[in-house]
Amino acid sequence: MTVPDLDPDLLKAFLAVAEHRSFTRAAEQLNRTQSAVSVQIKRLEQRLGTRLFQRGRAGVMPTAAGDELRTYAQRILALHAEAVGALRARKPEAVIRLGLMDDYGTIVVPPLLASFAKSHPTVRVEVETGLTAMMPVRLGEAYDLVIAMHPEGRGNGELLRREQAVWAAAACCRATEERTLPVALYPPGCLFRQWAAEALDRAGRPWRLAFVSRTLAAVESIAAQGLAVTVVKAGTLPSRLRALGPRDGLPSLPAADIRLHRARDLSRSAALLADHLQRGISEPATLC
Repeated sequence: MTVPDLDPDLLKAFLAVAEHRSFTRAAEQLNRTQSAVSVQIKRLEQRLGTRLFQRGRAGVMPTAAGDELRTYAQRILALHAEAVGALRARKPEAVIRLGLMDDYGTIVVPPLLASFAKSHPTVRVEVETGLTAMMPVRLGEAYDLVIAMHPEGRGNGELLRREQAVWAAAACCRATEERTLPVALYPPGCLFRQWAAEALDRAGRPWRLAFVSRTLAAVESIAAQGLAVTVVKAGTLPSRLRALGPRDGLPSLPAADIRLHRARDLSRSAALLADHLQRGISEPATLC
C-alpha cells in the first residue's frame, strides 16, 4: 500500500484553516486566494481519504480526523523547519586532494593530518598513494597538493627534505649470498626500480626481479620474509628490515629530493594544509 505524501505546503494550509476556522482568513495569512487554499485542503483530504473540516455556526471546524492530524502536522512542520535550519547553518565541507608516496602516506603524513584535523575539523582530506612521477602534472585536475620524489637537485616544487635510498632486507636474509641477487621492487616508473637496476648493472652484479608490486606493504613483506632485497628511503626504513651497503656487496644508491607541489588557485584550507605539511616534513638540519 502506497503511503500518502504529506506535502508541507498542504499541511501549512491545513493548519492555517484550523487556526482561523476560515478559508478566507487562512488565505490572507498564506498570501493566497481562497480558492487556492480550498484546492489544497481538498487535495490533502483526497490523499488521506477522509474529510478534515466541516462547516458549523462557529465557522469551519476540524473533524475528528482533522483534530488528530493537527498534532501530526505541527510536529512534521517543526521537524521540517529544524532540518532546513540545521543544513543551512552547516558550514560547507572543504575537500583537499593529496597525492603522495606509499611510505609517506602510511608513516610520515598521517600524524600531520591528525594534528591538522584538530584545528580544521570541517576539512576532508582525500589521500591517494602510489608512484608520484606523474602526479604533479595533474595538479588542479586530480590533486590540490602532491608530495613527490625526484632525483637529487631536480624537480620543481618546494624541497621538504632529502632522503637517501638504501638497500634493505630481513635481518636473517641470505639473499645477498646468492649468485643472482633476488630483488623486490615496484613497477616501471618508480625511481627506486630505475636506480636499483642501474646500480647493479654498473657494478656487474647479476640480479633478477623476484617480485613486483605497486604497494609498499607487499614489497616490504617479501623482503621481510628473506625472499629478496628491496630499496627504501633511509628515513622510513621499516623496523623489520635492516639497511644493507657495500659490506653486503651492494652498490651505493642516489639520494632523492622530496618536494611539495601546489596547484594554482588553492583554497584557503588547502593552502593551510600545504603550509602545515611543509613545516612538519621539512628538516633543514638533516639534509644531506
